[in-house]
Amino acid sequence: MDCIRIQNTLSHSRKNWKYDVFVSSRGETRYNFTDHLFAALRRHGILAFRDDTKLQKGGLISAALLEAIEGSQVLIVVFSMNYASSTWCLQELAKITDCIQIPGHHVLPVFYDVSPSEVRKQSGNYEAAFTEHEERFKDDAEMMEQVRRWRAALTQVANLSGWDVKDKSQSAEIEKIVKVVTENLSPKPSSSLSNDIVGMHSRLEKLEKLLVLDSEDDVRVVGICGMGGIGKSTLATILYEKFSHQFDVSCFVDDISKTYRDCGPLGVQKQLLCQAFMGEDFLICNHSMATNLIQNRLRYRKVLIVLDNVDHGIQLEKLALRREWLGNGSRIIIVSRDEHILREFEVDDVYRVQLLNDENSLQLFCRKAFKSNHVAKDYESLTNSTLTYAKGLPLAIRVLGSFLYGRDVSEWSSALVRLKEYPTKDVMDVLRISFDALEDMEKEIFLDIACFFPHETENYVKEILSIRGFHPNIGIRVLIDKSLITRDQWTIKMHDLLRDLGRSIVREKSPKEPRKWSRIWNHKDLSHVLRENETAENLEAIVLPKFDEIKEEVSVEALSKMRRLNLLILNGKVNFSGCLDFLSNELRFLEWKKYPFTCLPSSFQPNNLHKLILRHSNLKELWEGIKDLHNLTHMELCYSKSLVRIPNLSQAPKLSRLNLKGCVKLVQLDASIGALKKLYFLNLENCKSLVSIPNSIFNLDSLRVLNLSGCSKLIEYQLFERPRQSEPSTACQSVQTHMTSSICKTLARPLHFLSSSRSSPNSAGLLLLLPSSLPRFPALRDLDISFCNLVQIPDVIGQLGSLERLNLGGNNIVTLPHCIKELPKLRQLNLQYCKHLKWLPSNLLPMGGTSGRVKYGGTYCGLYVFNCPNLSDLEGCRLTVSSWMIKMIQVNMQSSLPRCIISVVIPGSEIPRWFDKQNTGSSMKLDPSPILDDNNGLIGISCCVTFVVHAVPIQMPEEQKHTGDIISFGFLVNRTDGSFFTVPIHLKKDLITIELDHMFLVFFSRDRLIDDYTSHLKEGVCDLDGIELAYNNVYSEEIIQVKSCGYQWVFKEDLEQLNPTMMFSTSSSSQNQKHKFLAIEDHQ
Repeated sequence: MDCIRIQNTLSHSRKNWKYDVFVSSRGETRYNFTDHLFAALRRHGILAFRDDTKLQKGGLISAALLEAIEGSQVLIVVFSMNYASSTWCLQELAKITDCIQIPGHHVLPVFYDVSPSEVRKQSGNYEAAFTEHEERFKDDAEMMEQVRRWRAALTQVANLSGWDVKDKSQSAEIEKIVKVVTENLSPKPSSSLSNDIVGMHSRLEKLEKLLVLDSEDDVRVVGICGMGGIGKSTLATILYEKFSHQFDVSCFVDDISKTYRDCGPLGVQKQLLCQAFMGEDFLICNHSMATNLIQNRLRYRKVLIVLDNVDHGIQLEKLALRREWLGNGSRIIIVSRDEHILREFEVDDVYRVQLLNDENSLQLFCRKAFKSNHVAKDYESLTNSTLTYAKGLPLAIRVLGSFLYGRDVSEWSSALVRLKEYPTKDVMDVLRISFDALEDMEKEIFLDIACFFPHETENYVKEILSIRGFHPNIGIRVLIDKSLITRDQWTIKMHDLLRDLGRSIVREKSPKEPRKWSRIWNHKDLSHVLRENETAENLEAIVLPKFDEIKEEVSVEALSKMRRLNLLILNGKVNFSGCLDFLSNELRFLEWKKYPFTCLPSSFQPNNLHKLILRHSNLKELWEGIKDLHNLTHMELCYSKSLVRIPNLSQAPKLSRLNLKGCVKLVQLDASIGALKKLYFLNLENCKSLVSIPNSIFNLDSLRVLNLSGCSKLIEYQLFERPRQSEPSTACQSVQTHMTSSICKTLARPLHFLSSSRSSPNSAGLLLLLPSSLPRFPALRDLDISFCNLVQIPDVIGQLGSLERLNLGGNNIVTLPHCIKELPKLRQLNLQYCKHLKWLPSNLLPMGGTSGRVKYGGTYCGLYVFNCPNLSDLEGCRLTVSSWMIKMIQVNMQSSLPRCIISVVIPGSEIPRWFDKQNTGSSMKLDPSPILDDNNGLIGISCCVTFVVHAVPIQMPEEQKHTGDIISFGFLVNRTDGSFFTVPIHLKKDLITIELDHMFLVFFSRDRLIDDYTSHLKEGVCDLDGIELAYNNVYSEEIIQVKSCGYQWVFKEDLEQLNPTMMFSTSSSSQNQKHKFLAIEDHQ
């Protein structure tokens, strides 16, 4: 593991040195060269032994010196003219030579005013000195042996690489010496970090790459950011200790936020100067003087400066540290929780520290909780629970591990239960620093996300926050910058411990009285408030999530006492009793699944209401009369099976979405719908009793989506109110089975849905939209008229010039209407369950291509021929659809923004031979090598799946009967992380013909594949190893079986050679055609 590798390396290269440097020199250099050398070492933060300052009085000098030599990593010998005349110096030298053989020691000779040759050969003054020693000790055999040893030591050390400084600039040579010393010094271990460096190896590598430490061409500034407790300072400290010796000046300014708060900007500047130039006294009176001193002392020097825990940009501004003052090769590292501060300072790069992975989390926890690298017996499950709670946050892992160390299993269990309600204070205090630094508005946003949306779609979160008046665009950006939330593709995520922090803040003033809180987010506390049935003056928001349930019966009366409530979301099950007489008039967002009452309280004034969502309600009507709805933008009453009418909406000028899907008793729409100038979405799917839509619907120039699927009674009744006297009154009264376009032209009434009572059920038709009516929908992009028993689609649909998606599924058409080719933007056509469909003319397929609306920077195109059992020419159908797919690929790839997904579903049982990678079953491993090469002409990937429906589920959830996609295909990494593309074909319980083989073909352009299906990977496209092509089946294999799958990378040269005739080459020739595309064969 990473941490073990680092520790082993350090254990072999480090020793607990008492000093960095020992200098052996004669007194004649003490007040010149040696003194300057000591000063230079001190400036660089190098601890050097000096015999006139470090020896304790009364101690044995020789013993202390020997100990100092042994305890110093670098040993410098300054050879001067009279060095050899001192027996003391020679004894030091002998000891130094003993250390040469000991790993970790470095010996550096300096020849001050003598030549290396004179020392090596003991000539000149050195010869005279040894003549004296030999004369002096000639009668002492032991000392004569020492003299011989001294001679050998001089020769040995003089042969080492060193510096001859005679007649050279001393200051320049000293700088060279100091540089070599710093290079030889091992990084100093930090006792406080020695057991906490788990998982740091990869982090250090990434940070080192951003710092570009091997470059001396410029000055680089790099920021380190991340949430509190994630290890930013630890990482900076380890990096500083590892590389600080490579710089002329280095300093680590710890906790700038605290220093600035306690001592002001001058205190931070003093700390920087004192650390950078250790031992020097600075007389600093004001900010200007300190700034000038920093500029002058650091000018043109290679420096390493770490500024830890910067929490306001003003702190960097007042520090007045400018990169242009520093010498090339300098590096500044700024540690902050707030990425915006780093960007504002114009750092070159930002390294965002990630949470520990599972392996490293476990290792760190074991070291703290068990003092080993393994989980103790009987603690496995408890360890997993603890790590699930900590979610990779090093601070939490260390604190929890230390707290649980030495405790038995029952104590662990008790502690973990307590954590859910009372998070660890040591962790919360660190995390709260970031919260306390927020502005009031950002605090409210943080608390909403923590309580309600810790893992939710960003657009949904922003919508609710905006409705609450919290300005989410800037607020969410601030929280991301401050590392309080993250953005993962389109999802907002908050760490569980930050979530717990937010919830504890909401509870802190009255932890046992939830009615006094501002927010309630679970059934336990909501049940308490409802049972207590007292005024909740502070309560502003209630969100009961899906699957959360209050089983016991509770009175609804308590809701009437929440006067300040502006957000109410009840998606969980609540067993209410009593009558609802009052709802807060402050409500801005009301979502209540299975609303149990037949109407909203008559006293309710919805003038503040923005969104009203009452799915599966027991409503018969919302209210009587007209109410002020000037803020309402969204009304959703789908699956309210008792709803018979909707209210007058003339006072809802901002209403943009109206969803009445599945309101099976709804008979008519109020005429006020025509006043909704901003309405762009109208869903009337499966409104089976609907018999009338007002003519005023033609005033909806903003309407973009219209769903009339399954509105069966429109066949029996005239869809619109009777026209005024001034309106044309001529109308056909019946529609025959094979209505001609000339009959259509005789119709003068705007937009009729007519049927003939004399027609057989199979020939009953629905005539839709006259030329004088349809052009009144200039913005309509999505039209669904599926399952309306249409025999013929009127040509007048061709006048919907903005139409992009058309669903004709479930109708009784025999062939495609000619009007299809008149739709210039149509790019998606759904023909599922067209049981009478026989022909699929190639000249009538949609060719909208890139002319349609671009969604999320790309285009979706699709043609779906699913469960159409009466197609007379399957071979021709496959040829037609495949040709269409080729044309769509060519059209999209020739556009300026070739980002698209093109999919088709057609009858077929065999993967085309063109797919050179095939596999039996629903998944296969993908070779990602082509996508890693930017210069190989790759334009995308084509995938294919064959599947069959064996049976229909006995029971399907109501919503899934009509919206549940059965085909979902995409890419998985490690069988867990992935993204899928769904195709809008569904299981229809009463219509599905089982045992029909179908083929799903999809083309992903290269850019779409990278952006939508691999961008979530931690290392982007570089992390594609192990990626799989996979089918996501929401049904069991007994219902839907995926038989086989395959894929083929598509290159530019393939695109250039594509043409429809290539697709049906003979079996023999197909093997020789390298670029044959979609050669589809069927062996049914």
